[in-house]
Amino acid sequence: MVKVKTSIEEIEQYRPGETVEETAHRVELDVSEIIKLASNENVLGPSPAAVQAIISGVDRVNTYPTVDAIHLRSEILSHLGEGFLIENIVCGNGSDGVIEALVHLFIEDGDEAIIPIPTFSFYELVVRMHGGRPVFLTRDSEFGFSSDEIISKVTDRTKLIFIASPNNPTGNSIDEQILRDLLESLDAMIILDEAYIEFSSKPSLNRLVLEYDNLAVIHTFSKAYGLAGMRVGYGVIPGWLFPYYTRATPPFAVNTLAEAAAIAALRDEKHLERTRKMVEDGKKLLTAEIPFKVYPGDANFVLVDTSPLTSREVSEALKSMGIIVRDCAGFRGMGDSFIRITIGRREDNRRVVEALRKIKNRVI
Repeated sequence: MVKVKTSIEEIEQYRPGETVEETAHRVELDVSEIIKLASNENVLGPSPAAVQAIISGVDRVNTYPTVDAIHLRSEILSHLGEGFLIENIVCGNGSDGVIEALVHLFIEDGDEAIIPIPTFSFYELVVRMHGGRPVFLTRDSEFGFSSDEIISKVTDRTKLIFIASPNNPTGNSIDEQILRDLLESLDAMIILDEAYIEFSSKPSLNRLVLEYDNLAVIHTFSKAYGLAGMRVGYGVIPGWLFPYYTRATPPFAVNTLAEAAAIAALRDEKHLERTRKMVEDGKKLLTAEIPFKVYPGDANFVLVDTSPLTSREVSEALKSMGIIVRDCAGFRGMGDSFIRITIGRREDNRRVVEALRKIKNRVI
């Protein structure tokens, strides 16, 4: 019998959370009564300009997209600032696609990738998919780590280091000096995932790509730009890596409609500012009024310590009230007393606060 690769056989299948429809059926509420604040999507939706770009592009879907998303890469280049070249930008089918391409480039059977946990679970999954071995570093009580702690995990098989900044699900960001120390000390590629950087008051660290040849910075259009369903992301990489990246990826990784939507979204700065303002205001409200310890962080969500209740108890209680949040027990190294709440519209945030107050009052 033909067999698949052992590395694939051993991977635990990804299991997404309940849909709005599934939750509504289970808790016996109408779909319209359910609010989903579990996936860090932009509740304002995409830019109207992006929607129009999708509509306008429908009559072109009979032809292939541009090779290597050249139009989108050119638009991104115009936003990056001085010093960057078109060869510093690559695009993919979501930021996941860019990350997988980089893993494909560097990881061979038995190679290692260092992953500070808790963090985005895709890193572990994609390393295992390619026959690599994830090496985990548990973050401290405030979800940080030092450069020395990372360096202590390095072996002669270390090829990649994953750092999400802001980190998912904790929301904290890496200190620039720690990143510089790692870049200067290690002969390994560092993948810095800035999926949530648009929500942060801290600047992107894209510019460090011009200083170091072992850094790739990853971005997505799924979060701040509201295009999660279009699957488009990009990476800022050192120029030497570009010809290898194009050899390892399909030429049409970004479809025609996704490219058009992403270009329009980048150009609509007013919609991005509306999104940021909604997140900033919502974060203040949730941090001040949720009756549990809140970690506000730098992203479009807050992390909540539900102690003395478990995350499952709280997330299930919220579901019974029509509110879907992320139970963080599924994140390796997170424990069983944290939930993650996407920041929504003001009325959604108020509803979350009132629901958590009711849950907390049952315990007192």
